[in-house]
Amino acid sequence: MATKTPKIRFSRFDAAWEQRKLGDIATLINGRAFSQNELLEQGKYPILRVGNFYTNGSWYFSNMKLEEKFYAARGDLLYTWSASFGPHIWEGEKVIFHYHIWKIELTEKLDKQFALFLLDKDKDNLLSGSNGSTMIHITKSGMEEKKLWIPKDKTEQKKIGTFLKKLEETITLHQKKLEHFKKLKESLLQNMFPREGEIFPRLRFPEFTDAWEQRKLGDLMDVSSVKRIHQSDWTQQGIPFYRARDIVAYFKNQVPNDCLYISKEKYEECCASSGKVCLDDLLVTGVGTIGVPYLIKNLEPLYFKDGNIIWFKNKGVIDGKFLYYSFNGSSIQRYIKESAGTGTVGTYTIENGRRTPIYLPSKSEQKQIGELFSNLEFLVTLHQRKLAQLKKLKTCLFNNLFVN
Repeated sequence: MATKTPKIRFSRFDAAWEQRKLGDIATLINGRAFSQNELLEQGKYPILRVGNFYTNGSWYFSNMKLEEKFYAARGDLLYTWSASFGPHIWEGEKVIFHYHIWKIELTEKLDKQFALFLLDKDKDNLLSGSNGSTMIHITKSGMEEKKLWIPKDKTEQKKIGTFLKKLEETITLHQKKLEHFKKLKESLLQNMFPREGEIFPRLRFPEFTDAWEQRKLGDLMDVSSVKRIHQSDWTQQGIPFYRARDIVAYFKNQVPNDCLYISKEKYEECCASSGKVCLDDLLVTGVGTIGVPYLIKNLEPLYFKDGNIIWFKNKGVIDGKFLYYSFNGSSIQRYIKESAGTGTVGTYTIENGRRTPIYLPSKSEQKQIGELFSNLEFLVTLHQRKLAQLKKLKTCLFNNLFVN
């Protein structure tokens, strides 16, 4: 019998792993096939379908009493094998499981939690056809013939399963925290800025009671762009040169994978006629994904593509963070979409930028609102990065805690 060892082991375990067919160490049971007219909107027994694990929250029911093998109880190991693929430990009440789901009954040779992660790690291999294409489904016989590497010692299996379960729970926790802060930000954006036609926000700091004033940005600051840079002026290093897609990437807390630059000499030449961006100025995308803001937070030199990006020369007229988050709010975003036109490719122009309406409170209220959203954005970014790190760690452990 073939044997191998993984790259990373828990202490005290040094025995080689053995290769076994899944069908020799587990039994796969197909769910019940239902015709469409057998699926009821209401009934006695809920029917678990593939979509209920992923994106479909609606349930069908049946009034038929079936053989016990067609029911999944809490703690059963299930595997979806059509449309979406992968193992799950069922955490709900007793249900009928649909034909496109297998219930996997394990022998004493396999720990359930270990088997969950082993099958999860291996699902990409199961879906790879001989020609490299992704198969529409996998067969029960093909699954039973699948060869898997397992440790002989079930204690090692339990160690691996328990460790990865804790990691998975940590990932889920950070995912929930991230979603919480995103929803909080969205709610505050809707309520801490006045809605269209109103002069008071629905939610504000208690020390502020005055009405907000609506102004057009072109009446408060210069709105323009810069001198054109040609493709022949691009370099591999020097002064950062931003396109609209670069600003969209930074807005999503991503780093562009094809950054561009211009020489310092070209930068100085162009700035002599266009000027240089200043602290708290705002750049806003005018093409592609329009209306995406980028706040100038320091005096590091940068240049950008004319026509693609609108330059709001704030010069401290409005608190920079408040201006940035105003462009995140529904009022300005609605104006940008309406002013961009109904054509195939909408554009946000300099003239539309000048006409952009903004609601303004006192400078002190602007500052508090800007700081609040900035702190909230920090928490969103923090959990995004932590989540990305944890997912990378999971991938690394999958590649090293199991035999490939």
